[in-house]
Amino acid sequence: MPASRTRHLCSLAAALVLTVAGPATAASAGTAAADASDGLREVLFVGDNWDGTADVIRSTGDFARIGRVNVIPDKQQRIAEINADPIKWIYYTSIRDQVGEGHDQYVDDMYSTPDGRSVVVSRPSFADVVSIDLATGRVNWRFPVAGYRADHMAVSPDGTRVAVSASTANKVQVLDIVTGREVGEFATGDKPHENVFTDGGRYIWNMSIGEVTTSLDSPGWDWTKGDRHITVVDATTFKQVRTIDMRDRLDAAGLKDFSDAVRPAAFTPDWSTLYFQVSFFNGFLEYDVAADRITRVKTLPGNPETDPDRTTWLLDSRHHGIAMNPEGTRLCVAGTMDDYATVVDRSSLQEGPLVPAVKPYWATVSGDGKDCVVSESGADRVTAIDFATGRKVASVAVGDHPQRVRLGHVQADWTGPTAG
Repeated sequence: MPASRTRHLCSLAAALVLTVAGPATAASAGTAAADASDGLREVLFVGDNWDGTADVIRSTGDFARIGRVNVIPDKQQRIAEINADPIKWIYYTSIRDQVGEGHDQYVDDMYSTPDGRSVVVSRPSFADVVSIDLATGRVNWRFPVAGYRADHMAVSPDGTRVAVSASTANKVQVLDIVTGREVGEFATGDKPHENVFTDGGRYIWNMSIGEVTTSLDSPGWDWTKGDRHITVVDATTFKQVRTIDMRDRLDAAGLKDFSDAVRPAAFTPDWSTLYFQVSFFNGFLEYDVAADRITRVKTLPGNPETDPDRTTWLLDSRHHGIAMNPEGTRLCVAGTMDDYATVVDRSSLQEGPLVPAVKPYWATVSGDGKDCVVSESGADRVTAIDFATGRKVASVAVGDHPQRVRLGHVQADWTGPTAG
């Protein structure tokens, strides 16, 4: 990164007071009041990527399934459009063959609307975001993203906007969650991935991960993966206020062989510290936001059965999925290629029991904050792990290849769409 950008970043770091309303606390705050006064029920949405469905399960307790939503009711129309456009067809088949491991990617991320009547879904293979009516199963609106693939989303703390990564266009587009109209966009690094609203919705953080489908995976070829950095923008003007190139921070910490592709991440409740995963690493790093430096590195156990050949790891991931309990005392980590999940004490960075899991792909906090909910994409189930004990408390079967799991709401008496 140029020295001028580094100096600019350091000055901004001192000036910015960055806060975040994480998915667990944002969705859980006021849940009881909302359920009582608005007739809403808190749930977890589980995106079944290869099925094209979203399972709706209880947000606490036994996590039993309440209903299921077809998020591709317009599949035939979308396929016809793709087949009529050679460029779209090339990207569609490329997504299936590379990112989708031979499967279409029908659902990446999803959030419910504030009234619990619709769920908004990003669909990678169809390069769009749609709103699905939870009562009828029909499409309310559709927004084609720039480029040819839609990826991770984030919802604003007030629930009115969603930010979606348009991964082949190197930008994030922000939509009105009710109408689907674009309200703004901003440029990112190569292949934008995770998005996080911070400071009560004042800022948006985006992490770009670069190219993850090539076989140039040894540390010596890391430079071929593209421009990867964190972009922080004002969520009202969408103007860039800060960039963080982790390459410089990793080098300063003596971690020259580490990838600078920031994958899933979690902030502390006081917003002073960021914990994040990077490509190829079985563990995570701790980053002091104000000091702008990496302060600790946690290496988690490797599974002796894991193939050491990096080119066999899913999209450059070793571990993919991290969440923090509401108290900020424990982290939950999905050890994707090592087939386990574990709870880590934040103070000591000591991991707890390694809970067997088949290709766990994401970690989310339960509605009551007591459990970590992990999607086992290789076993078609989600598993809950107690933050206090680190032990499994429940598992529930879902659809084919669950990935993202998000807290949301449905109408109190909802059990599934009547059509669609």
